[in-house]
Amino acid sequence: MTSPRQTRIQRRNSEAIFEAALEVFSAHGFRGATLDQIAEAAGLSKPNLLYYFPSKEAIHVALLSRLLATWLDPLKAMNPAGDPVAEILGYVRRKLELSRDFPRESRLFANEILQGAPRMRAVIETDLKELVADKAAVLTRWMDEGRIARLHPVHLIFSIWAMTQHYADFEVQVRAVLGEGEPDPFPEAGLYLETLFRRLLAV
Repeated sequence: MTSPRQTRIQRRNSEAIFEAALEVFSAHGFRGATLDQIAEAAGLSKPNLLYYFPSKEAIHVALLSRLLATWLDPLKAMNPAGDPVAEILGYVRRKLELSRDFPRESRLFANEILQGAPRMRAVIETDLKELVADKAAVLTRWMDEGRIARLHPVHLIFSIWAMTQHYADFEVQVRAVLGEGEPDPFPEAGLYLETLFRRLLAV
């Protein structure tokens, strides 16, 4: 994998491999992707690619590891000392922005989950589970204080994931249903989700 002592050319090639792998994996999933496809997209020969990564799985794991922090940061940013509704709506907004700005990364994650998360299960069962439990405790405290409506805190988080990531994972369907002449769906989606969650959270 990449190392801190890489040359400029090695760093450039590593980034080209990651960019190519993101495109190929998000389009075809892990099973459908091949090293030949990734090498071609990166503009490298297959032997050259194998100099950096010994296997397709090694590329996939490294790519998921790079993306994980980006994926968890919006939930980590929910401030326990902030206003509950503002913090939750901020989380919804940040998740929707991720779908808008990083649709391939969202589809990569979705493909991994659909396959049973063979390369991410350990992280899901530790880091992600612990983070969700921590934020669920914050949501429960806000509910106990009467500051937001009583809801199942984990299912509230699940619903935010489902309603925001949909716009990346099912982008083709979203744009097909809205029609080619329709503007960017994200501003209206943001307004809709803010209204929906504001009413849901109201005491």
